[in-house]
Amino acid sequence: MKEHVEKFLRYMQVQRGVSSNTLRAYRKDLEMFFASVFGEEVRAGDVRAFLAREMARGTAKSSVSRRLAALRSFFAYLHREGIVSTNPAKLVSSPRIPRKLPRFLTVDEAFALVEKPRGDDVLVLRDRAILELFYSSGLRVSELVGLDTGDLNPGEGLVKVMGKGRKERIVPVGRKALAALGAYTARRLHLKPESTALFLNARGGRLTARSVRRLVRRYSQMEALSGRVTPHTLRHSFATHLLHGGADLRVIQEFLGHASLSTTQKYTHLDVAHLMDVYDRAHPLAEEDDEPSGA
Repeated sequence: MKEHVEKFLRYMQVQRGVSSNTLRAYRKDLEMFFASVFGEEVRAGDVRAFLAREMARGTAKSSVSRRLAALRSFFAYLHREGIVSTNPAKLVSSPRIPRKLPRFLTVDEAFALVEKPRGDDVLVLRDRAILELFYSSGLRVSELVGLDTGDLNPGEGLVKVMGKGRKERIVPVGRKALAALGAYTARRLHLKPESTALFLNARGGRLTARSVRRLVRRYSQMEALSGRVTPHTLRHSFATHLLHGGADLRVIQEFLGHASLSTTQKYTHLDVAHLMDVYDRAHPLAEEDDEPSGA
């Protein structure tokens, strides 16, 4: 089975374009499952028993759900390849995960955070550009660290992003983010001129997602923001503030690179009062009827 797992992971990487983080998680999930299963033929009961053991160990429901997703994808692949006759994981229900509203910053908090890096040092300029770009364009951390210098088009105010599933999209970049990027790129040559990566570490290598998460946390602590602030917090703040500003949900979907509008719709739960205000101002049937009855 190990050989099939390796082929499946290569397929997911090459054909489906999944991220390296997802590949590592799927590998771990599949290894855990097959370490607990005996016999040649896997049945739905084996999958249910594995997930039940994980729940009993106190594994988070989100992790259990991901493990089931890994098994479903793996056995679906084996079924397409004619290696198994059925997908045993397809018959197993995923645990119900409580819906959590995404955390976001207020506008004042977001402004204070992105303006926290101050100074002319190239790494400080880099950090300011990173925070500005997160809040300006709503990128995922994996998208940001994957940017090359050629992906940025300052003249048009756009950046080309490679999203999930290797889907490319073009995202606008705000004026303040462009100014911060310009200040950084003017000094970036001091780190490693020949590198194609846009964001570099002190040694001239491409900045990692872990390092970016660490710098976001550091600046949020310096600003004494409450709660845990991550790159995803800035992404949520970007989307929420666009919604509050009256942006269409489908436009936000395009900016975020969501495959489904239902993924974007979670932002509509953040400020129902605002949505009702937009409705009252925009919908013809929401206008007050000042005409006398029978007119």
